[in-house]
Amino acid sequence: MKKAVDFLQKLQIAAGTVFLTIFLVTVVFQVSSRYVGVTAPWTEEVEMYSFIWAVFMGAGAMVYEKRHFAFTSLNDLIKNEKIKRVLSIVISVIMLFFAVLMVVYGYQVTKQFWGYKWIVFPTLTRGITWMCLPISGATSVIYLIYLIKDDIEHIVKGDLK
Repeated sequence: MKKAVDFLQKLQIAAGTVFLTIFLVTVVFQVSSRYVGVTAPWTEEVEMYSFIWAVFMGAGAMVYEKRHFAFTSLNDLIKNEKIKRVLSIVISVIMLFFAVLMVVYGYQVTKQFWGYKWIVFPTLTRGITWMCLPISGATSVIYLIYLIKDDIEHIVKGDLK
């Protein structure tokens, strides 16, 4: 299971990198086009939506590495490794709840906006823009289930490092 989860994370990081690259290239193009007097009205939408995708792909991938935004003061005070693992499970279960909500409500938002079109690219639907929500939520669910399973295995085996 670890290999599959590692592969999924690498895929998600690659997707986030692609969207971040699109964002940066588009920003550079937009700034450059102003100096030569060329109007590029499409850049604003591409920048905004590629940045949204980059953020959500990165956020999901960071859940797996436990590098997401966190308050670590309580964890830093705890010296017992077993209690740290139990705390990790509790935190992961709470995050899992919100990740499931991301999937459910992200799907609803995607479905709601599916009929809306981009202004400058009318062939593209805005639903594609918001598909990053359920995708990021679903990958977070997978990562969190794996992390919970891993913590439980370490507690059961007594391997608390």
